Amino acid sequence: MDTDVESCLKDWNDLAQEYKELEALNKEYLAKLEEVSELQAKCLKGISHQKYRMSIISKSLKQLHASEAQKSLSKEMAKRKQQLHEIEQTLPKPNGTYLQIILGNVNVSILNKNDKFKYKDEYEKFKLVLSVIGFILSMLNLVTNVRTLELSFMFLLVWYYCTLTIRESILKVNGSRIKGWWRFHHFFSTVVSGLLLVWPNTGPWYSFRQQFMWFNVYIICFICRCSTVSAILLSAGCFVSVESIR
Repeated sequence: MDTDVESCLKDWNDLAQEYKELEALNKEYLAKLEEVSELQAKCLKGISHQKYRMSIISKSLKQLHASEAQKSLSKEMAKRKQQLHEIEQTLPKPNGTYLQIILGNVNVSILNKNDKFKYKDEYEKFKLVLSVIGFILSMLNLVTNVRTLELSFMFLLVWYYCTLTIRESILKVNGSRIKGWWRFHHFFSTVVSGLLLVWPNTGPWYSFRQQFMWFNVYIICFICRCSTVSAILLSAGCFVSVESIR
């Protein structure tokens, strides 16, 4: 028994020493985080300074007559704008108005390029999985007439489109080129799905119900096809830069 206690004490002392090393490592980690925050602030300040000076130079160039030197400088400035854009993708960015309302001041910037691709991949998988579930519910609603199934499908649509708007807003913050009309379509679909969820179970609904379910089957098949292609391209590494994210 004494031997067992001594063995436990020895293990505990070894563990205590390892904890001291972990504590020191954590302090170093926190110091590095503080240093990173300071460097990020300096970079953002430097970018603002570059843009301000470039705007002044650009205004001055517009007042001059066209010349080879002016054209060359304009090209250099266009190149610099692109370089600044690339630097901005590595720095935290403020949330848009929508995310500010939904999430508050939570930082949703993804600074690692691989993590950005992973998040995009998860977005495509989310669309694919939910589309399959939606397809099954649509088919069930075509062959049955159960109000619970109808409401389940409507609720799924509301949750699906609402989640898409949040995920796409996060992608947008992280350099995605998602088009405005595409995001508007999902915002609009969220509202319409909400209206259908609370729509009374009356004659007009039943005259519209069959066409609506077939329409969903068609749309879901299209989404599944697009999501599958996007997922294959992502896994193959065809998206090699942040700008190629949608």
